[in-house]
Amino acid sequence: MRFLVVFSLLALALSPASSFGIHDALDVVGVAKDVVIWIAKAWNLIEGHVEFSDVPLPLLEKTEKQLFAKIDLINTKLNHLSAQVDAVGTNTISMMLNNLPERIRLELRLNDLLNYHDLVGNAFQTMQKYVQHRDTLEESTLKNYADSVVSHDPNSVTGMIESIYTFAVPSGRGINDRGILHLMSKSLKEVEGDMLCNAHQSPQQVLFSLYNAIALTELKGYSMIQFAYMLKRLYGEGNFTMEAQIARERFQERTNKIIEAVKAAMDSSSRDLWKCDPKRHISGDTYVEVTQLLQGYIQNEVDLNSEGTCRENCAEYSYTKSHGCFQNLWCQKQRRCHGKVINCRYVDSDMWICPADNQSRRYEYVEYENGRVLGRKQGCRKGTSKVDSWWRWLFWHCSYCFCLCDEQGINSDRYINLRPSIADVQNNMVVTGLRFVKNNRIIHLQIQEGKLLPRGNIDMSTVHWVPVEDYRITDSHVANGQDYHTLTWEKRAVDLDDLVADDGYVVTGVRFKMIGSHLNFEIYITPFDFETGELIDPQTKSMYKDNPNTDSSLHKPRTRVRLINPDISTRSPSPSVPDSKSDQYIEFTNTDMDRDAAQTTVPFLDAQPVDSLQPVPLSGAGIFHKGQKYFGGFIAPKLITYDFSKHLQVAFPETEPPIN
Repeated sequence: MRFLVVFSLLALALSPASSFGIHDALDVVGVAKDVVIWIAKAWNLIEGHVEFSDVPLPLLEKTEKQLFAKIDLINTKLNHLSAQVDAVGTNTISMMLNNLPERIRLELRLNDLLNYHDLVGNAFQTMQKYVQHRDTLEESTLKNYADSVVSHDPNSVTGMIESIYTFAVPSGRGINDRGILHLMSKSLKEVEGDMLCNAHQSPQQVLFSLYNAIALTELKGYSMIQFAYMLKRLYGEGNFTMEAQIARERFQERTNKIIEAVKAAMDSSSRDLWKCDPKRHISGDTYVEVTQLLQGYIQNEVDLNSEGTCRENCAEYSYTKSHGCFQNLWCQKQRRCHGKVINCRYVDSDMWICPADNQSRRYEYVEYENGRVLGRKQGCRKGTSKVDSWWRWLFWHCSYCFCLCDEQGINSDRYINLRPSIADVQNNMVVTGLRFVKNNRIIHLQIQEGKLLPRGNIDMSTVHWVPVEDYRITDSHVANGQDYHTLTWEKRAVDLDDLVADDGYVVTGVRFKMIGSHLNFEIYITPFDFETGELIDPQTKSMYKDNPNTDSSLHKPRTRVRLINPDISTRSPSPSVPDSKSDQYIEFTNTDMDRDAAQTTVPFLDAQPVDSLQPVPLSGAGIFHKGQKYFGGFIAPKLITYDFSKHLQVAFPETEPPIN
């Protein structure tokens, strides 16, 4: 009966005004405060404010039913919180175990931390089962459970909670002279490029997720400890008032110290989130291409001038066009360049050309008589053609030149969307992810959006990718330079920047615009209230933010990311790594002559979705280049996750109002 009464007292303490207040938001600190309050109220009742004999049995039974309905609701909410925190926190711990070097793995003892996390969770589940089967439990079972929770054995719940704390907060001596959060922050900086791009979390998010897992485990442990002391008091084993007070003070001290540790670690951690290369590259799925912007093209000098002469050399034709097809020689057998012919050069007089068997390339490879091979010589399905230069009147050599063709047409996807991609701000939606997609031959930067909730949370049920605008360059009322940009030899640069919103703003959209000959990235930002989660007057207070620096700016002029003899991006045997920074730019160009016969436009654009394991609002976004030397690499989007560290405050200040 006393076991039932203690839960009745808890039910009386848990009035609607003082219940957990667990919403969809992950606010472990807020829940911790509520737990301390209702446990204190329960102790006030147990310590003589209510006489058990004064409670009529019918009222007790009615209160019992209300009690367990309330406990079931609390358990459901706490389980919901656990599911969200553990899904990210456990994944974070396991991910770090599998990827950190052995030295760091041993120092941090992450394996022990994961074990303690699971053991405390199991003990908490046991408490929940005892609540469900309250009518059939023996008193000795509950006494044994209470002893196992508050025992001085290091494997008790109390012992495990203290062990977790020593991992989290620096002790100033021994192997744990630096706390796990500090060491984790340091190691994340060392392994960021190798690991975190596949973790779906920024380094700061990893720390915050680990903190949430630790804080929730602490909260479960504290609840069990207080419950155990209540049981021992009810079963006449002692008063336990001082023990309960010490447990409360220790819990508050640990909570405050852990918050201080994670805040310090998060302050210095990167908030960048980007994607590693996939295990397997799939065109249209993991990457999209600008096609045939600049492509290797072979034509004789006689066709590169309007007079049909051979008086110059190939290098003289740096910017021309194809003027004809002399005597229907090799020019008759290949697809003619109807655009600009650029940067011609002489390689050798005679050659064997292997024509491509698809429309994306002109040649598979070119083999010159001097032995030089352009591209990969791996068989020729269409058979090679012998192409020889010739002499005219013994004085003029009509040489075949290797040039670049800049030709618009159905085979060249070279269009970049300029229309803005804006979240549904009227319904409190914000950007939570980015990716490049190609639609109707136009490349778009697509946004993922989700509804912003209080304290920086996102309503998971609302998260989705916003369809890109479905238009074609041939549609009426669609104009080049207004709706889309056409890449050309003269206008093929993309600015690379990390853009961060002003304090108090979140990202609600993105777009590209033109600054001179450069595509320039912009973010659309909107002010918001962190506590309520409401966007503030988005129609009038939202604004674009950019970096308008150019390569000719007096202050911090842009520098160029140069691709050195690049091969096709997807041929790289090593995963791409970021090799650009803000205030730089990169130009779309052709692949290397020798490696690919200059047949492919690089860099590619990364089409993998960049989003968080736990969707969060963004403080910024960026466009950067990742690659390896001698390969084209990828232009990719980057997320800059919201900085939650500035909202982490001490949960239990030294001076606080008394609990009534």
